[in-house]
Amino acid sequence: MAVSSYILALDQGTTSSRALLVDSGGAVRGVAAQEFPQHFPRPGWVEHDPEEIWESQRAAMEQVLAETGVSPSEIAAIGVTNQRETTLAWRRSDGRPIYPAIVWQDRRTADRCAALRAGGDADLIRERTGLVTDPYFSGTKLAWLLEHVPGARAAAEAGDLAFGTVDTWLLAKLTGRAVHRTDRTNASRTLLWNLREERWDPELLVLFGIPPAVLPEVAPSVAEFGVSELGPPICGVAGDQQAALFGQAGWGAGIAKNTYGTGCFLLLHTGDAAPPPPPGLLATAACDPSGGLAYAVEGSVFIGGAAVQWLRDGLGLIGSAAETEALACSVPDTGGVYVVPAFAGLGAPYWDASARGTIVGLTRGTTRAHLVRATLEAVALQCLDVVEAMSAAGVRPQALRVDGGASENQFLMQFQADVLGIPVERAAVRETTALGAAYLAGLGAGVWSPGDLDRLWRADRVFEPRMSADARESIRTGWRKAVERAKDWATS
Repeated sequence: MAVSSYILALDQGTTSSRALLVDSGGAVRGVAAQEFPQHFPRPGWVEHDPEEIWESQRAAMEQVLAETGVSPSEIAAIGVTNQRETTLAWRRSDGRPIYPAIVWQDRRTADRCAALRAGGDADLIRERTGLVTDPYFSGTKLAWLLEHVPGARAAAEAGDLAFGTVDTWLLAKLTGRAVHRTDRTNASRTLLWNLREERWDPELLVLFGIPPAVLPEVAPSVAEFGVSELGPPICGVAGDQQAALFGQAGWGAGIAKNTYGTGCFLLLHTGDAAPPPPPGLLATAACDPSGGLAYAVEGSVFIGGAAVQWLRDGLGLIGSAAETEALACSVPDTGGVYVVPAFAGLGAPYWDASARGTIVGLTRGTTRAHLVRATLEAVALQCLDVVEAMSAAGVRPQALRVDGGASENQFLMQFQADVLGIPVERAAVRETTALGAAYLAGLGAGVWSPGDLDRLWRADRVFEPRMSADARESIRTGWRKAVERAKDWATS
């Protein structure tokens, strides 16, 4: 392939849309980002405007091409990665959304999930999908749209309604509505995909009241998903966390990664056979370089970097996220303070939609620095809960590869290594989510072989654990007590 050829990766996230340009040697040549608004119409509801999602992604794409001077004719392929469980529906006839996108953080279907559990359906859902019955996933969101948006069910039954996660929406926009597709990793986050049979599950569709006609075609993550109106083909698609695992060279059993974004998402690759989901964790589809089957065990922490945003925007304790490292290091410990940032309930391994954010251990001597340090420690301690759940199931990682914006925080990464008791390996390229999408697209376009990708990943720093076992256990004990105070708070 000519050296002038590039891969364009589109990374559509919860708070911003990014575009990454990667050359055929695997080097990042340009990055652009565009933020877009968050909408909170009611407590516990989180929405995005689908057109704002698309416009921000298109603007980022145009920006990176303009800043690098690369023309569409030089792009060999496009890769797409996306915030996963966020749910959209639009009319096939005109491409217009029928309602705002319901974001993965949204909790409006908590009562529906509770009813499913009370009715004894949760075991069936978990056995078929590898997931838990929680508002986090797309299935109850889509059911809500069909039940509450006027005309939605009639449009679905007439074949005029299309459901999709954000990747499917972007594919439709990129191709002028020529395709209605998704990939295995996104399909596996819907509560509707049978993980072992590799198909939309008919029994679950009936359970949720979803007509099959609304569902997209499902393809491997490495495939030709369509030709963009820009010109290049779209050859790789994956949900953001599976893309990040792939960008961390995580395509073999035993490799684990954690992404510190709005939330934290820890995935451990388990090979080519669907694993039984360990207690408190999820089984999910992963990406395979050759387009074959691959799976992972996952723990999802709902609030990671968003807790730092809360310190800045909600409490006004900091002016920027960059200030937190120095503030955390200015005190020797938290002074006994624990922050449990359960602003959207607790994810893995608790799955408690009624949990709420809690601060415990306050004294008259508590300062801003103590609260900031406790908030950073909470991010790492939530990830500790996930690793301990993996360990209980016999799949403990020996090291953890990390990425995402908060991985820049040296204090947080060292504390993470300390409480886990294993090395934390920070990727040299932090944009591993977009990089994973680029790798998938490059494989699909024949730019790289799997062997080429093995040589591209490297760490820029390894954080070795240095905390004593006694100190680690003391922190863990206090954290468990704090979590118990946060659980089961908002029960009706």
